[in-house]
Amino acid sequence: MKIHSEEDELTTTELNLTPLIDMVFILLIFFVVTSSFVKESGIEVNRPTAKSAERQERGNIIISVSKSGEIWIDRRKVAINALRANVERLHAENPEGSVIIAADKEALTGTLVQALDQARLAGVSNVSIAAFSE
Repeated sequence: MKIHSEEDELTTTELNLTPLIDMVFILLIFFVVTSSFVKESGIEVNRPTAKSAERQERGNIIISVSKSGEIWIDRRKVAINALRANVERLHAENPEGSVIIAADKEALTGTLVQALDQARLAGVSNVSIAAFSE
C-alpha cells in the first residue's frame, strides 16, 4: 500500500500554458489585421485652406510638394521624371488606391501640375489635392 504525501501532489501539478499562448497569438493576429497604418510622404507641408475642402479618409499614395519645389513620396525625395515610375509601382500594389498631392501653399503651381500629370499618366484616375477645410 502506497501512501500519497502532499509533497508528491505538489510536484506532479503542472500549469498548462498552451491555451494562454494560443490566445495571445490570436489577439496579436487580430490587432495586426485590423490596424490601419498612417502613410506619410516624408516632409511636413503648410497646406492652403479651402472652404470646399472635403475630408478624404483613404489616400493610399501621398505625394508632397515643398515650397522649394522638392517632391517627396514614400519618405523619399524623388525627381519629377521618376515620379511616374514610383506611382506606377505603388498603384500596382493597390489598384483601388488613390493619390493625394499635398503641396505647400507657397509651392509653384507648375510643380503641382507636373506632379498631378505624372500621377495621371501612371494610370491613377482618382487624384486629389490636399487642403485644410475652413
